[in-house]
Amino acid sequence: MNKSRWGLGIIITISTLIILGCFYTPYDPAEIRVSERLQAPSKVHWAGTDHFGRDILSRIFVGGRISLLVGVAAVALGSSVGTLLGLWSGFKGGIWDEILMRFTDGFYALPFILLALLLATVWGPGVPVVLWAIAAGNIPIFLRLSRTQALKIKAELYVEAARALGASNLRLLWAHILPNIRSTLLVQFSASLAGAILVEASLSYLGVGIQPPQPSWGRMLREAQSYASLAPWAVWAPGLFMALTIIGFNLVGDDLIDKR
Repeated sequence: MNKSRWGLGIIITISTLIILGCFYTPYDPAEIRVSERLQAPSKVHWAGTDHFGRDILSRIFVGGRISLLVGVAAVALGSSVGTLLGLWSGFKGGIWDEILMRFTDGFYALPFILLALLLATVWGPGVPVVLWAIAAGNIPIFLRLSRTQALKIKAELYVEAARALGASNLRLLWAHILPNIRSTLLVQFSASLAGAILVEASLSYLGVGIQPPQPSWGRMLREAQSYASLAPWAVWAPGLFMALTIIGFNLVGDDLIDKR
């Protein structure tokens, strides 16, 4: 079995559990039961309970929904903007290409975390901060990647032939250049999804991401940190789901690279 099958199997399994969690969870993820706090995994609570007596498995399902939706939406937004700008920059060249490249170089010097902290200062912590920070961080990645590919492909003979036959610039980009860089973009998209989930967890862990009472995997890890010695299951349960999801996306991306 190749790596993509393993990766897709992990992603589909976790996604199925998260989707089912939209309709059913064993317990109310926000319900506080102080009398059941820090219970070890059992038949009643499969992943145990946290310091408020909340069912950890139920919170993992709901938190995973938020983590995945924010990650996918942010990467989709960042990749779309970055790809369009990169295609246009590489195809047209000139002064605007130079300006965009200098903008991209400067943006690479601004880490995700610093950008998120800056946005949190302006807007306050929450989902918008995570979404826009991850999206903005992915724009220069896809911009540079698509620009490089556009520069290489626009010099190919079949592109020159299409131009000689009267194809417009939009037609050249949409029908001849974009289809030939799709696999490269797909590989980067898969890798960026894995990175987005990790960044979302990091931001939530730092307190500038998803805010309570909404659960997220990173927020759950932060809340469980103080009780790690008393209730290690509160740490490893969300950490395991997060790690498996990241591994799944990385396996799919690695297999796509091998097949190129």
